[in-house]
Amino acid sequence: MVKLAAKCILAGDPAVGKTALAQLFRSDGTHFQKNYTLTTGVDLVVKTVPVPDTGDSVELFIFDSAGKELFSEMLDKLWESPSVLCLVYDVTSEQSFTSCSKWLEKARSQIPGTTLPGVLVGNKTDLAGRRVVDMAQAQAWALGQGLECFETSVKEMENYEAPFHYLAKQFHHLYREKLEVFQALV
Repeated sequence: MVKLAAKCILAGDPAVGKTALAQLFRSDGTHFQKNYTLTTGVDLVVKTVPVPDTGDSVELFIFDSAGKELFSEMLDKLWESPSVLCLVYDVTSEQSFTSCSKWLEKARSQIPGTTLPGVLVGNKTDLAGRRVVDMAQAQAWALGQGLECFETSVKEMENYEAPFHYLAKQFHHLYREKLEVFQALV
C-alpha cells in the first residue's frame, strides 16, 4: 500500500466556482459555500483519494488559486512544481473558457519539458438556460491540449468528485510508470 502526495493547481478566472468545488470535494459533499468571498492568494485544501483496484492512495494538496490578475505574480512561487492541474471555467461565461488557455500556459511554464496531467472542468451546469460554452466545444479544446474534460454543478453537487479522482488515478499511473523504469534499471 503506497500513499503518494500530489500538488494540484486549481486555476481559472474569478467566480467560476474553484473554491466551492474544492470545499465540496474536501467535505465529501457536505459543505456548499453559499456566500462567495474572493480568494486572495492561495487556499490549501488537502484530501486523500483512494486509487481503485490498487490499495494505494494519493493525497491531493489542492492549491485553490486566486483568479484575479492582481494576484498572478504571487502565484509563480506558489505554483512551483505542480503534479496535476485542474482548470475550471463557468459554462455561462465564454471569457472564463477562453482564459483557460492563459491559465494552462502559466501552469505548464512551471515545469517545462514535463507532462502535466490535467482536467478541464465546466462548472455551473445547473444554469442551463444561460449556457454559452457547449460540451463539444470544451471537449475538443481539452483533447487538443491533452486534458480530460468534465462538467459539474457544484451547487447541485453533481460530478464534483470525478475530476479529482481522475487526477489522482493519472498521478498514480505516472508513478507506476516511473517505478517500472527504475526497476528495469536495477
